[in-house]
Amino acid sequence: MSEFSSIPCAMFMLNDTQMKPTVFLLTGIPGQEAMNLWISILFFSMYVISMLGNSVILFIIKTDLTLHEPMYIFLSMLALTDLCLSISTMPTILGIFWFNSREISINACFIQLFFIHSLSFIESSVLLSMAFDRYVAICNPLRYASVLTTPRIVRMGLAFMVRGVGLIFPLPFLLKRFQYCRDNVLSHSYCLHQEVMKLACSDITVNSIYGLFVIVSTVGVDSLLILLSYMMILRAVLSIASREERFKALNTCVSHVCAVLLFYTPMIGLSMIHRFGGSSSPLVQILMGYVYLLVPPLMNPIVYSVKTKQIRARIARVFFR
Repeated sequence: MSEFSSIPCAMFMLNDTQMKPTVFLLTGIPGQEAMNLWISILFFSMYVISMLGNSVILFIIKTDLTLHEPMYIFLSMLALTDLCLSISTMPTILGIFWFNSREISINACFIQLFFIHSLSFIESSVLLSMAFDRYVAICNPLRYASVLTTPRIVRMGLAFMVRGVGLIFPLPFLLKRFQYCRDNVLSHSYCLHQEVMKLACSDITVNSIYGLFVIVSTVGVDSLLILLSYMMILRAVLSIASREERFKALNTCVSHVCAVLLFYTPMIGLSMIHRFGGSSSPLVQILMGYVYLLVPPLMNPIVYSVKTKQIRARIARVFFR
């Protein structure tokens, strides 16, 4: 009798275990397993270039006193954020393609998504501050030094960090209260809030509404303010009589515009696909996810090194002495 009575108990324990998986399974690029070695070489090269490029930017700005100006301080913030973002995603992405290591514990997943989202929103804030820097430099050049003082820039940096961390801090706790009874396979090789919450068999209304609020209040507001700043910059530039001076003023914005497009386009696209693109191809989601996390940290130092004369000259002096 005791043997039979233990069967329902065992089944209940099994069901309870299924309700609370201890790991999630990450995904590489489905259907391309034979290419994993070549994909890993590509991703590893992107990581190396990204980390070296951003480290060089930080080193040059720190060691060259002539670059201790607001524009370059904001650039160093961008490079530091990109560096941290690369570090937060590199272990799981390369682990899948090198060692087929797909498992990630729930707690490690929550920690990773906290850093990915926090750093993404900090980067959005930095891009907004760089737009403000260009606005002041072009529209109010005589007040540039008095508006963007070092103490004010430091306070702005702290505000960016508090906003990014503060808005994302509740997410791991909101996810931790869920029961996960569905398939525990994620469609990316890293953790995102939008994906993890879809695996829950609980009511995700609070997470969905809060996540949408965070996106709108950060990326939505920042992108609109950046657009507004460039509309005012364009109006000011068009009022300049000299064609050469107009071109010179606009040329100082090219690097920042590239950085904005590289960051916001895949980020907003990926967010919209996760929320409203239920019928979209999984491969499109995966590739856009890689573009969102890998391309901006890779391209930002390259763009600024090519387009910023002072950075380019300093790199030439360091490496081609």
